[in-house]
Amino acid sequence: MSFIMYMPQKKPQEIIMKPRTLKKTLLWSFLLVIFSFSICIAILGYGVIKNDIIKRSQRQVQESLKAARMVLYDEVNLMGKMLDIVSASDNLNEIKNKLGFDYIFVVDQASRFDSGDGILDAAFKRQKAGGIRIISKEELIKMGAPLYEKSKIDVIFTLKAGPQTINTLENAMAIEYARPLSDGRRVIYAGKIINRDFELVDKIRNLVFENKLYKDKPLGTVTIFYDDIRITTNVLNNKGQRAVGTRVSKIVYDRVMNGGSSWVDRAFVVNNWYLTAYEPIKDINGRTIGILYVGLLEAPFHVLARNILLVFLLILISTVALVSMFSIFLASVISRPVTGIVNVIERFTAGNFDSHVTSDTSVTELNKLAESFNDMADKLNESYKELRLSNDKMLTLNKRYLDLISFVSHELKGILSSTILNTYTVRDGLLGMVNFKQQKALNSITRNLDYLDSTVRSFLSLSRIEKGEMTVNKSEVLLKEEIFDVSLETFQKQINEAGINIVDNIENNLKAVLDRDLMLIVANNLISNAIKYGKNNGRIILSSKVDANSISIEVYNDGYPISAEDVDKLFRRFSRLDNAQTRSSKGTGLGLFITRQIIEQHGGSIEVRPGSQGNSFIFEIQKEDNQC
Repeated sequence: MSFIMYMPQKKPQEIIMKPRTLKKTLLWSFLLVIFSFSICIAILGYGVIKNDIIKRSQRQVQESLKAARMVLYDEVNLMGKMLDIVSASDNLNEIKNKLGFDYIFVVDQASRFDSGDGILDAAFKRQKAGGIRIISKEELIKMGAPLYEKSKIDVIFTLKAGPQTINTLENAMAIEYARPLSDGRRVIYAGKIINRDFELVDKIRNLVFENKLYKDKPLGTVTIFYDDIRITTNVLNNKGQRAVGTRVSKIVYDRVMNGGSSWVDRAFVVNNWYLTAYEPIKDINGRTIGILYVGLLEAPFHVLARNILLVFLLILISTVALVSMFSIFLASVISRPVTGIVNVIERFTAGNFDSHVTSDTSVTELNKLAESFNDMADKLNESYKELRLSNDKMLTLNKRYLDLISFVSHELKGILSSTILNTYTVRDGLLGMVNFKQQKALNSITRNLDYLDSTVRSFLSLSRIEKGEMTVNKSEVLLKEEIFDVSLETFQKQINEAGINIVDNIENNLKAVLDRDLMLIVANNLISNAIKYGKNNGRIILSSKVDANSISIEVYNDGYPISAEDVDKLFRRFSRLDNAQTRSSKGTGLGLFITRQIIEQHGGSIEVRPGSQGNSFIFEIQKEDNQC
């Protein structure tokens, strides 16, 4: 027989929560809402602030890459314009030094020694051509041992780069331009080696970025790569030196060099993270030969985001502390009344501060409590209205502040210089062909922009004169080659349009001690006036006269002789002659006034001599600086 023992089972013990006071319940509820809301706001604020700053910076880098590309290829076009004024009979070595070329040659098919990259091929087909190309070691040696030695770059091990295949780069990348000569057999071509051409990347950086530093490193940087090797850059290494010879990261190399695509992202550059943009550099045949890079140091933007976030968190924490203190006070006040005021409290939490608790009870203490509660409600209502009024004022002030910041940030951009550059780029067909009507409109725009630029320069010069801030920095200058030839080249288009014949009789290698920049203003003003007020298809004659201690320069133009009564008006500020010819031309009346001031600053004088068929402006300056 078996027995089964029955054991009564215990019921599971119920968990009984200890009741909390109304004050604690309200207080913990308030604090839970406050801290939850604060955490959400903090996370959202961090994401918005950081992402907004980084995205804005990345968009800026993309626009900077476009600008850098434009400046780089403008160097090609500028080289072509300079080469157009060179002839085969010129002293090529002297031309090379004056124009800043690294090499210049005149060759025919039999004597050419290039690698056949397409630029010379186009020139031999009677076409002008320019671009960026690779020069082999063998071709560099044929150009001359100094050029070869200058171009050599030691390759440096770089983190995150691909496998290193060479220790020394012996080829070169160059900006080159070629044009056919008139004999039909030969071509003239010239170029500048990009290897270690720091002036080029610094020029691009200064035009695209402000030249700012962050912890002794450039905030904005520009690099040109040959394949994956930095050949010229303003990126600095740990020693504060330019990181020439370091290499691009493998992930960027695969996308840009191998894939032929642009890269816009954060990237590890030498030893720092940058917000970067890369794009392929192609030769005239469309082959990818290098990489153009622009970038901004990422660290300053992280610091900016962190600082803004810290301020944001400080404000948030202060607000939470104040609200928490208010919650403690409110919970303490609300916990005292009896259940009869719960409905009123609920209306309070909904923001209805106009509600009142009845004070008509039979209990004196409750009546006093109700009266105190009602007084508190009135004060809260008044504070709430004042808070809303203050908040509205703060919103208005904040909007004005943001509008001002937006206005200033847009106005402080280089509107005029970028507009002139872009307009000339469009007009000259660098961004695509333009038709006749478009060309005509663009010509009008560029003339007005040039006039505006000239007007701004004139008023700046006038301001310097009026404030006594014009300083004369004298050095030995060639009057013909460095002053008047440069000025004639500046106005060559207007000269051609007017059909004016230039007769330049200024003595070659004529030296004087003067301020080159100020004297160039003088030359520009005199030649500009000679074109503007001269006769179409007439002459402009430049001549010089040298005495023992002085030099006289005469600028003559065919035109209507200036009357005797008008001669005295010419050199006054804002003075313009009133006749049919001058009324048809724009002007500020400042050019000749500024010209006279500059000449007098050099201890010289200027006068006008009307002739039977035209007018001569003659200025005289000392040959040597008597103050030295």
